[in-house]
Amino acid sequence: MLVQCPGVRDCAVFGIPDDDLGEALMAVVEAAPEALIGADDIRGFLAERIARYKIPRNITFQDSLPREESGKIFKRRLRDPFWDAAGRRI
Repeated sequence: MLVQCPGVRDCAVFGIPDDDLGEALMAVVEAAPEALIGADDIRGFLAERIARYKIPRNITFQDSLPREESGKIFKRRLRDPFWDAAGRRI
């Protein structure tokens, strides 16, 4: 659903450690070239389409997402630093 948001070229959504919930959703977004989009724009778009608890608590932007040789997003490279810092695994 997030990838359908205007201005989003691609994205990855995954769980990260959260002190309050144990785990929370994180979205890493690759914006389309010259798109002016922010986290509030994304939350507003999603709020009209999905349940509130499914909206990522954390949204960050990167110029490009890491990819495997096959072209698939390498989510582990995005997710692992959060879990390593927490001192626990998924």
